[in-house]
Amino acid sequence: MVSPSHALVIRPLNQQREVTVANSPANPFWLRYLGASLRARIEHRPNLLRILNNIAWLFSDKLLRMGVGLLISVWVARYLGPTDFGLFSFAVAVVSFFGALSTLGLSGVVVREIVSDPQNSLETLGSSFVLQAVGGIIAYAMLLLLTPIMRPHDRSVMSVVGIIGLLLLIKGSENIKYWFESQILSKYVVLADNAAFVAMAAVKIGLIMTGASLLAFAWVTFIEGLIAALLVFGIYEWVGGRVKAWQCSISRIKTLMVHSWPLILSGLAVTVYMRIDQIMLGQILDDRAVGIYSAAVRISEAWYFIPVVIVGSVFPSLLEAKKTSEAVYLEKFQKLYDLLALVAIVVAIPVTFLADWIVEAVFGSEYLEAGAILAIHIWTALFVFLGVASGKWFLAENRQLLAFHRVFWGMGVNIVLNMLWIPQYGGVGAAFATLVSQAVAAFLIDVIHEETRGMFWMKLKACLLMRVFRVQCSA
Repeated sequence: MVSPSHALVIRPLNQQREVTVANSPANPFWLRYLGASLRARIEHRPNLLRILNNIAWLFSDKLLRMGVGLLISVWVARYLGPTDFGLFSFAVAVVSFFGALSTLGLSGVVVREIVSDPQNSLETLGSSFVLQAVGGIIAYAMLLLLTPIMRPHDRSVMSVVGIIGLLLLIKGSENIKYWFESQILSKYVVLADNAAFVAMAAVKIGLIMTGASLLAFAWVTFIEGLIAALLVFGIYEWVGGRVKAWQCSISRIKTLMVHSWPLILSGLAVTVYMRIDQIMLGQILDDRAVGIYSAAVRISEAWYFIPVVIVGSVFPSLLEAKKTSEAVYLEKFQKLYDLLALVAIVVAIPVTFLADWIVEAVFGSEYLEAGAILAIHIWTALFVFLGVASGKWFLAENRQLLAFHRVFWGMGVNIVLNMLWIPQYGGVGAAFATLVSQAVAAFLIDVIHEETRGMFWMKLKACLLMRVFRVQCSA
């Protein structure tokens, strides 16, 4: 039985069973810890409660991964040393590139289709699953073909890439996560991911204690993803969903691909300018340079979960606001930009001044060179945060091709700057290249297009914290 606080209703649809979520959840446990005045303002607003509860679950997931995950990652990095850790990070970067291809840009599109057309959600889920399964197979085949070309005499890289790349074959499980996201019920995904994560964290500790090889850590990475995929399927069935009820149709596949193909290109471009620095460091310099750089990036990117959690949770409400009032819709986006910019700046300033100390305290003196890289790379958070939010604007406006244009420019800038700066400045040059490319893709490029110029001014206001201070002064 499912508890009443998150009861699900099974309704017949075309002789199939479809899962829909009740819109009036019971007050979540964390509400009791808020002040009386704040609690009174939100406890009778069910939609807001659902969003906040979703955010709370996602934050708990990411905080666990930030804490335990960073601890385990640091332990593994210290155990492997900069060279082997760099090789492992290089392999993950390569697989991430092909992972963007296997998802086919369907994430936001599937969520949007389920929210806007719930009557056909089973067909959307089934068609998306088939697309991602095929995409994963093609992506893995390309990975196996191209890795030997990149590192023709490095068997270690080919082995690690081949093992971690098996994750591409189970990308279809992401489909269920999209459904839970559309219903603002990400806690089920959190439970599945965390169960796999905690179990494999314990295994990694065991591997370190027993002196395991690099390949063993690659296998654990794949097994963690496999367990999470199996669990999320099981939870979906447990709450009343039926994977067998999913339907696949050529017409729905065409519809999804029409809307997602620009996002495929965007996803590839985003992955390129997020991971190409590590790949180019490995190709131009060596695995040790990748290891040093990756240590800084692990700390810097640990904060990237914040916009993903917040934006993913409020996206359905933004879509609903767009249906009723354009002014309210844009006001919600401005508030979202304000919040994300403020959080990014609050994080970046102290990390900049404490970068050397943080790196030495976390990774040890072997990775001390990563401090200068971290002090630069942490500022990419500002543009990543704004970019995650504006990415949903492009999706809501059905302007995916326009979104690709800005990402394409960011990718091009990053590749060119990496080619110019890595040979001379190493990891510091790669960090500067990433920062500049993120600023171009998520912010500066908006001023060029008339449709996005309004977004540029909204982001500028958020970066200057003008609205935040105005609100504080009037409070």
